[in-house]
Amino acid sequence: MFSSICNKKGISMIEVLISVVLLTVGILSLLTLLPAGWRLSGTSDYLGRAAAILQAEMERNEILIMNENNTVTATPTGYPIKTTVYGSGKTSPQPGDIRYEVQTERVSLGGSWRVRVRVTWAGNATGIAESLIVTPQKYFMQ
Repeated sequence: MFSSICNKKGISMIEVLISVVLLTVGILSLLTLLPAGWRLSGTSDYLGRAAAILQAEMERNEILIMNENNTVTATPTGYPIKTTVYGSGKTSPQPGDIRYEVQTERVSLGGSWRVRVRVTWAGNATGIAESLIVTPQKYFMQ
């Protein structure tokens, strides 16, 4: 009764063909994800460097304003201070370096200041931006 089932040994050609087709479809579907992964990796690299540049610029302006001994000037509305920063942190571009444009705007609010910083790079005109309200501190003078 069970002799016909037990006598068949090994894998048939149809089973092998089906497993090869399934394996090929799986590998090809994974390969289609590869360019999207590279693009996402590049975008996260740009954003990470831009975030570090933005944070450094915000802290620099905060320290400038908090010290009452420093003279702080407001930027004209619509005309932020524009500087170029490279991803390597050097003053001149290095091979394969990324160029970031940093726009800083300081607005007087009476006794406080509002600092707005925007960092953009090639391929992303919007970039990332942040604002901060800073008040001069007596005990922060040097």
